[in-house]
Amino acid sequence: MGAIFDAIHQKLTQAFAPTRLEIEDESSRHAGHAGSRPGGETHFNVLIEAEAFAGAPKVARQRMIYRALSDEMAGPVHALSLKALAPGES
Repeated sequence: MGAIFDAIHQKLTQAFAPTRLEIEDESSRHAGHAGSRPGGETHFNVLIEAEAFAGAPKVARQRMIYRALSDEMAGPVHALSLKALAPGES
């Protein structure tokens, strides 16, 4: 994978110690759309499961993730689809 993918993986792992982390670069599906650029790594889909999300509402979970990825969201990442779960949730 690329440098942005690796940065997302590293930062989410460090911040949340997830029991499950799936990151998909969906940039190819958005070719020609806003924020798209050659080489991809602009549109990502993330599924993360971590104890850190237990008891937190959906919006709070998303804010936690956006804080952890603030550098990526300020520049190279145009879109981030999130599913943040606590262990045992589906």
